[in-house]
Amino acid sequence: MVKNDIWINKMALEQGLIEPFEPNQVRKGNISFGTSSYGYDMRVSNEFMIMDINAKVLDPKNSVNVFKLVTVADFIEVPPNSVILGKTIEYFRIPRDIVTIAFGKSTYARCGIFVNVTPFEPQWEGYVTLSIANTTSLPVKVYANEGIAQVLFLEASEVCKTSYADRKGKYQTQKTITQAKI
Repeated sequence: MVKNDIWINKMALEQGLIEPFEPNQVRKGNISFGTSSYGYDMRVSNEFMIMDINAKVLDPKNSVNVFKLVTVADFIEVPPNSVILGKTIEYFRIPRDIVTIAFGKSTYARCGIFVNVTPFEPQWEGYVTLSIANTTSLPVKVYANEGIAQVLFLEASEVCKTSYADRKGKYQTQKTITQAKI
């Protein structure tokens, strides 16, 4: 079952589900963020990693030093036909009986930006590393401190036997943009 805004607000305030937490959907000239009817619109921070233009190949088993850290003030221009990495402003703590699905926001999708976020597994916690792909032949601006993707929280009919924390998952409690690991 998809969890609603009442559940999200309660879990955020009582159990630290999302920190910092915005209980309302904020627009005010921004790409919206905060609690929606059945999800939470997370924001991208002002920290990004861009691909080293001298890299010859991207290898998920050995991607160290392929991306370099960049900090921007208000936005970053994502080069045409490329991928950058970002991280959320929000830190998430997922309960044992919940799994999430995240989707890129339609405002960015209409500009050719697609955000890939894997599910947040039961008992995963950390800042989310975002893969932000520009599928167009033009640079596209991505705005720091504004909405980038929406997270839906799904309740399991039964609690899992082994959670992400139990497995000591390699991306557990990540604090920075994290490149691929094996």
